[in-house]
Amino acid sequence: MFEAAEIEHNVSKEKFKEAELELHHRVLTLQQRLRQSSKSLIIIVSGVEGAGKGEVLDRLNRWFDTRDVETHAFWDETDEELQRPRYWRFWRCLPARGSVGIMFGSWYTKPIVDLALKRSDQATMDQELARINALEQMLSIDGSIILKFWFHLPKEEQKRRLESEAKIKKLKKSPLLEDFSKSYDSFLSVSERAIRVSDTGHAPWHIIGATDMKYRDLAMGSILVNTLEEALTEDDQADNKPATLASSLPSDSDDDIVAAILNGEASHATVLDSVDLSQQLDDKDYDEQLIALQEKLHGLAWEMFRLRRNMVMVFEGWDGAGKGSAIRRVTAAIDARLYRVIPIAAPSDEELAHHYLWRFWRHIPRCGHITIYDRSWYGRVLVERVEGFASKQQWLRSYQEINDFEEHLTNHGTVVCKFWVHIDQEEQLRRFKAREQDPRKQHKITDEDWRNREKWHNYELAVNDLVTHTSTANTPWTLVAGNDKKFARVQILRTICDRLQAVVGAEQYSHAVEPD
Repeated sequence: MFEAAEIEHNVSKEKFKEAELELHHRVLTLQQRLRQSSKSLIIIVSGVEGAGKGEVLDRLNRWFDTRDVETHAFWDETDEELQRPRYWRFWRCLPARGSVGIMFGSWYTKPIVDLALKRSDQATMDQELARINALEQMLSIDGSIILKFWFHLPKEEQKRRLESEAKIKKLKKSPLLEDFSKSYDSFLSVSERAIRVSDTGHAPWHIIGATDMKYRDLAMGSILVNTLEEALTEDDQADNKPATLASSLPSDSDDDIVAAILNGEASHATVLDSVDLSQQLDDKDYDEQLIALQEKLHGLAWEMFRLRRNMVMVFEGWDGAGKGSAIRRVTAAIDARLYRVIPIAAPSDEELAHHYLWRFWRHIPRCGHITIYDRSWYGRVLVERVEGFASKQQWLRSYQEINDFEEHLTNHGTVVCKFWVHIDQEEQLRRFKAREQDPRKQHKITDEDWRNREKWHNYELAVNDLVTHTSTANTPWTLVAGNDKKFARVQILRTICDRLQAVVGAEQYSHAVEPD
């Protein structure tokens, strides 16, 4: 979930100064519109200790006209608050219509801290998150614009900031930084689940990398301006009022928003840029590794059958990336009695008459068996998003729906492996042309494939958001280096074997016995 936020971004001082002035002006202009509207704005500032959340608060209070802004810090509870229901402290701080409330910490703080420090259990946190979702939905329906920011630092960067006295002096150092840094992994694991469960269409999380402070503040400001503009324009249209400020910022991706405000100067990196596409295997290494991994997978599949554990594999990727050939190398290793491959195309009339997840639920394997999806439920946040088949609210809330769906699977004991097979545009073009020249493969290339190439950038942003919102501890995404098909197939087989090996134990697979 935090991979995209760990990509390094660098913004020059000159560009920061220019963009920051523009953001400041736009925040003030939008605040004027907010005053005249029936809406309020709630900004939640959360994240890893040491990420500079105090500096973010300073920036927000400089951008806004503070006459209509109140900032509230929630960390320690007073005796007065302890004598009342927990949400009393939040209710009395909610902003009035036309004003802004900034929450440093929020209703998320106590559930996350308590579970990370083992002062509560998972069931207690889940109950609390259900209450939070109900509260945020109720506030949103009533007209509150809820902006939730999570500022992220990699573990090594947090440690560096803690150890660097010179750096710490430049920060508003949290008194919790040293203690929380000792439990970084625990806090991140708990926070990931909290974000995943509460990442909704009406109150989505925005995860921002805080390694570069200039990028952090511009990303936060850009998302703030874009969200506020969109919400107030909808309000104007509902009241038959013309909007007074046209937005030049796109609304499909947080990273795209930042790129727009910087006029393209910032490095517009996505998680796909972290994939080393130069990796390759020669024929000899490929043959040796392929045979060894297929033999291992054969035994592991039978051991999973004996243990009554099932598995779901998801294959997504660019057109022409080699998903089909990779799936064939996987199925070649597994007894045909144990698996099914489900190719996903446009939904039928029957499927359209149901919730979009219905058709995937139908093919979940029984205990001991494997279902392989050639494309999947992620079409909701990929093709349906990019092609406009789903509204923004529909695909935004789908992240949580998908995470909940996959959690149903993993809670049952299902092993879920998700692959995005990545290639670059040049390699895709080469493969497309080769297919057109090969009579055996001409059926694989369609006009739609060429049209999709024109929307490469939009799909790239959608994939970045997909990984950000749905790569979890139990169902991580594997980004496959697909320019060399041999390397990709081996990477996929090795990943599957590693996941299954962790389930069945270090040596059990070798003792698997096939039935007569």
